[in-house]
This record gives sequence, C-alpha cells and structure tokens, in this order.
Amino acid sequence: MAPLEGIRVLEIANFIAGPFCGAQLADLGADVIKVEQPGVGDHSRRSPPVINGDGAGFMTLNRGKRSLALDLKSEAGRAVFLRLARTSDALVENMRPGTTRDLGIDDATLRPLNPRLVYCSISGFGQTGPWSQRAGLDLIAQAMSGLMSITGEPGGAPVKCGAPVADLAAAVYAALSIVSALYERERSGLGQYLDLSLFECGLALGIWESALYFATGEVAGPLGSAHRASAPYQAFRCADGHLTFGATTPPNWRGTCRVLGLEALVDDPRFATPTARKQNEKELAGLIEAVTLTRPREHWQALMDEAGVPCGPILRYDEALAAEHTRARGMIGEVDHPRAGRGRIVASPIHMARTPTRRPRPAPLLGQHGRDVLTEAGLGPAEIDDLLAEGVLRLAE
Repeated sequence: MAPLEGIRVLEIANFIAGPFCGAQLADLGADVIKVEQPGVGDHSRRSPPVINGDGAGFMTLNRGKRSLALDLKSEAGRAVFLRLARTSDALVENMRPGTTRDLGIDDATLRPLNPRLVYCSISGFGQTGPWSQRAGLDLIAQAMSGLMSITGEPGGAPVKCGAPVADLAAAVYAALSIVSALYERERSGLGQYLDLSLFECGLALGIWESALYFATGEVAGPLGSAHRASAPYQAFRCADGHLTFGATTPPNWRGTCRVLGLEALVDDPRFATPTARKQNEKELAGLIEAVTLTRPREHWQALMDEAGVPCGPILRYDEALAAEHTRARGMIGEVDHPRAGRGRIVASPIHMARTPTRRPRPAPLLGQHGRDVLTEAGLGPAEIDDLLAEGVLRLAE
C-alpha cells in the first residue's frame, strides 16, 4: 500500500499551488477528487502547449486525480459537496480569501459537519494581515518576499527564478502541513485549519539572506550563480561551456587547487580561510577561470569527480530529462491519457523502501469521474441523472 492509501482529499484549486499540493498527496496514495466548474475546469487546462484539449502543464500538475465537474454556486451542487466533505479527510483550496465563505464551503461551515477534516487554504498573502485581500501570483510573491531582489547578476535588471518557486514551495509546505495534521489527528481525533501563503513560503526560502540581515544588518543582493557564504561556489567558464563546482570544506578546497594546478593558493593569505575566500571571491574566480577556460568541461569534471569535489555541468532540460541517472532513478514515467494518448511525465522524487509512491497516472478529463465519485458518496442513479439534467453536474465528453 502507498503511504496515504485510504485518505480522501477534496481539491478546489487552479493553476499551480493547490494542484501541485494535490499531486504530491496523490503520488503518496491519497484519493484526490478535483472539484471543477462544469464546462470550464481548472484554468491551466487551457495553458499552452495544449494537447488534444488539455494543457501539458495541467496533465503534470493533476496526475493521478479524479475529476468531479460540479457547480458549487448552485444549492444542489453545494449540497452534494457538503455530502462529500462529511466523509473526506482533507481539503485543499487556493481561492482568494473570502471566496469559500461566499460559496458556503469554508472551514467554519464544514467543521461542524466533519470535525476530523483537515482544511488547507493557500493564498497569495494569507487569510489575515493588511495584505490578505491582495491578489497574489508567483511573480508577485517572488517580488515581495525578496526572492527577486537576490536573483540575477549584480547590477542587472530584476529577474525571477525560472521555476515558479513561491507557488511550488507553498504546495510542498501545504502537503507537509496536511500530512502533519493527519498524523496529529491520530492523537486528538480532530482536524484543523491550515493557512499558508505564497508570500510567506517565499520568505521562508531566504535562509542565508534573512540570517545575514538579522546578524549584520546587511541587505543581500544578487550574486549570479555564486553562494551567499562560500567560495569558490559558482559556475565557471570552460572551453566549451560552463561547469559548476563548489569547495565548501577544507578537503574540497585543497582538491580543487590540486586539480587546477593552483596548489599555491591553498596557503595564500587571500584564500587560506573560508572567510578570506569569500571576501576575495572575484579575484579567486578570475584565477580559477584562467585555468578552466583552457580545457572543455568534461575534462575538468572527470578530474573534479576523481578528487571528490562536487561538480556538474549546466544542463538544458532536454539533457537533464534524458540523462542516464534520471532514467536509472525512475524519474520518468509513462502514462496513457484517454485523449492525449501515451506520454511521459516526471515522477515523484520520493523514494520509500516499504511503502513506495504511486507510479504516475494520467490527469483526468473534466468531469471524468463524476458518476463514480457520487455513487461512492451514496447518490443513486436517479439523483445523479437529475443533477445532470439540471446542469449542476457534467460528465466528460
């Protein structure tokens, strides 16, 4: 059995943070029921590239879930949802604060119906505080949490991280919070409300930057590929591209100097200690690149590997996904989507010896599992047909 086998999760979410949280729980074995607006669905279904009706990103973010296309704005749809909530273990939503209250499906409404429910809200800035009603996106969270101020090259224009790290961090923190609350429920018998925000999760990622400011009052800026506290630790130019390596320990520092033929630097007062190396990192980087530029990166990587120095080339995504190590670790799965056909997907990075994660399963069509989900909830065929006739429920076409 997968770790979360037997756990049922309701997901009311669009785009990234909520759906990626749900995907983590589905990978771990939970039955994640994605509740979507009939005829519309998750907005990321239409995000390009679109393959036979659904966005490729949607298929990744919503792997392994079941879809229920239910009109929550109707009384009948809300009644069905409340019925599902009574027997569910967790709920995750990423609507703007106040929206679930307006729909009559907020934590205060559901708590009396199911005291064991773990209810998780993900928003831009949280449910309280002066910014709570602001619209939030990953870009905004990266900007306002400080992440964009430290990304890019010194003196360059503001740059966001290439991946939506605030969204993804909020999703992973949310999944951790839900699993933790489910574990605590075993002791107390009660669920609880969880309030997470993109802003705070982005802020929490600034480990070195906040430590620097609190310790010294210095405000961190962008460093390119360099490290906040260690040197050498960055991308260095080689004859045919860039190679990253870092010397964070005394053995790695000595090994780096030996590989590069720069043994004289080991005891050079400018670089003899970690603090000295960081203070003189530009001068140090220049001395290193004068050597690395003379040979291709494969040459230096072989020598660094032999010396035990952490190193690696900068790979494009096609190279990273095709790497032998990626395949050997089982990170690429194949799924058979009912409309898009057979395709590849990145699997869960969690490796558990006794209770493994599920292998990737395809994302659902809009409304694909509506009849099954409602039958499991105790609705009879006639009741389901009435919901269909009223347009409250839609099934996949």
